[in-house]
Amino acid sequence: MRNLDVTTLRSFVAVADLGGVTKAAGFLHLTQSAVSMQLKRLEELIGVGLLDRSGRGIALTAEGEQLLGYARRMVTLNDEVIRRLTHEEFEGEVTLGVPHDIVYPVVPRAMQQFAAAYPRVKVHLISSYTRDLKPRFDKGEIDIILTTEGETGAGAEGLCTLPLAWIGAPGGATWRRRPFRFASGDNCLFRARAIRALDDAGIEWEMGVATSSERTVEATVSADLGVMAMIEGTQAPYFEVIEHGGALPDLGVQHINMYGADASKGEAINFLAGMLRTGFTPMRGRYALSPAEKRLVTHAAGGAL
Repeated sequence: MRNLDVTTLRSFVAVADLGGVTKAAGFLHLTQSAVSMQLKRLEELIGVGLLDRSGRGIALTAEGEQLLGYARRMVTLNDEVIRRLTHEEFEGEVTLGVPHDIVYPVVPRAMQQFAAAYPRVKVHLISSYTRDLKPRFDKGEIDIILTTEGETGAGAEGLCTLPLAWIGAPGGATWRRRPFRFASGDNCLFRARAIRALDDAGIEWEMGVATSSERTVEATVSADLGVMAMIEGTQAPYFEVIEHGGALPDLGVQHINMYGADASKGEAINFLAGMLRTGFTPMRGRYALSPAEKRLVTHAAGGAL
């Protein structure tokens, strides 16, 4: 009978979530050699390779990807048992700030997983704009925030880089009409970039709606009365990415960053950060751009990425 060790599984999950042994070692408060040894021990026990070390970074093998889900559940269950039986149940509140346009599809799932692991900790979700969330985070009003920014700067952890796309109603045709009907909220981060792209492309346009309400913008677009700019992969089911074949200008890419994933903040916040990190990981490959594509959209966006 071969028994999996939770300590080795915890190291494996940390390496997979954080993208390397160095970051995992810091997160687990272990040496790099200790983490590497645990990974080797786990591979020897199972009899398969879990990590592909042939490239510059560390990637999961097919077997590693299959194990990851099981490992994460086993670690979570282990921690839950310890908390329940030793009365170390966490209590309190965690404040999470997220721009409204990237709440779906990742954040609800992460909050659900967090609630299962920490049932007595309340997650207070604040949906706002990046320009509002960052100052509030700096003041200590929010524990952890996600942002959409042109780059991943100091103090931020880049979760993924996604293309900015023209979004319309499923099967809609309004994007073909001229003047082009652009729908955007007054505070939309992408508003100036989209207008500049239309102007640079010589496309005549008009505002399809004047509002500060994002719900009003969404209703306008879903009714095929306008087109908006949005991060690809975060759109609701009642929208679709417009396949314009080059008829509309490229909008560049946007970085989804996380602030506040600091090991010193405690186990609960780091668990939530891990769930957010895991949720965005599949989107890295699904919407990855080639170097040539990145250079193209960087040029189209005026270099302001």
